[in-house]
Amino acid sequence: MAIKIRDVKVILTAPEGINLVVVKVETTEPELYGLGCATFAYRHLAVKCLIEEYIKPLVIGKDVSKISQLWHLMHQNGYWRNGPIENNAISGVDMALWDIKGKMADMPLYDLLGGKCREGVPIYRHADGKDINELVENIFKYKEQGITTIRCQRGGYGGTYGKAPSTAPEGSPEGVYLDSHKYMRDTVELFDRIRSKVGYDINLCHDVHERLRPVDAIKLAQELEPYKLFFLEDAISLEQGEWLRQLRSKTTIPLAQGELFNNPYEWRFLIKEQLIDFIRAHISQIGGITPAHKLQIFAEEFGIKTAWHGPGDMSPVAHAANIHIDLASQNLGIQEWSGTEPPNFIIQELSDSKKALLGVFPGLPEYREGYVYANDKPGLGIDINEDEAAKYPCKNNVTTWTQTRLRDGTLQTP
Repeated sequence: MAIKIRDVKVILTAPEGINLVVVKVETTEPELYGLGCATFAYRHLAVKCLIEEYIKPLVIGKDVSKISQLWHLMHQNGYWRNGPIENNAISGVDMALWDIKGKMADMPLYDLLGGKCREGVPIYRHADGKDINELVENIFKYKEQGITTIRCQRGGYGGTYGKAPSTAPEGSPEGVYLDSHKYMRDTVELFDRIRSKVGYDINLCHDVHERLRPVDAIKLAQELEPYKLFFLEDAISLEQGEWLRQLRSKTTIPLAQGELFNNPYEWRFLIKEQLIDFIRAHISQIGGITPAHKLQIFAEEFGIKTAWHGPGDMSPVAHAANIHIDLASQNLGIQEWSGTEPPNFIIQELSDSKKALLGVFPGLPEYREGYVYANDKPGLGIDINEDEAAKYPCKNNVTTWTQTRLRDGTLQTP
């Protein structure tokens, strides 16, 4: 007799102060359930509504084994498709179904995807600092932990939210004010000083975060070439993707792109024309494990490596999914690891927020000397303590860090 979906629950929790959305799919088989990530931290209530009001009634009573069919059903049922709210909602159910499939087969997800290509997943971490000395200190801390690839910024992505600067017109609104040319000069100087202090044994990356005009992004890439970056990330905005043809022809720096991808048409030509070196998609943003596995295989055919997005604003369920896909991918490049520290760390050394995270999500993958390892349990291998999750409610605040403005107060648009 087929096992069917009995219920779909949405669990909202924020143990680190970041809104997380986890979906629990319960089945007609007692004690058999799966977990998925549907996190859209800045629109979490919209995702919750979509799942509870539309997707749940659509999938209740359906056979849990028919993952592909259910993915397409959820994807096309609303007619308009490929948006971040819908894709994250679909992802929550899709990941949970893969988790269930692994538990039914008594196999970890990586075995369902073809088995391990490697035993551990190489990761990179993000280092920031208020000045070059603090940044270099953080780089060396990661090096001591065995991490040899580090993404570097100074002062975040252009500044902090606040009152308009004196250089803006009178009456300009609050925001994150950007000076693109100053950012470019500072970034080149930053990498020059980092290399003078740490040498070339550490791989360095940089994330432009789509905050430059394409012509300026080309200039920045050319000026960063002497510092041998591992990759330059999101130098061109999603909406200006055609400019990657020109960027590719004018720099030798490896290019990473895609944490904002929603739609296959956004990455298809980039891969077919080999305009990028690393695909950076956020797997819940594109709809879950089902489309991510297809994207990974497609990229492999063109020599493009994966470097899945792994920020703090995705749940540990999605981090676990990243690791399982990585283990089974021949074309893994590297995995972003946001500091979701595993249980083999000494718990007393963790911050209160990290302790809270571990209490909510038992079964995290484990980090050791530059690599992350799956725990080899069936499915995704991760669970959720709903009582602990309820202790950390989400907050519905206005998002400010995305309110970026040019020097004259105009909102920065792609």
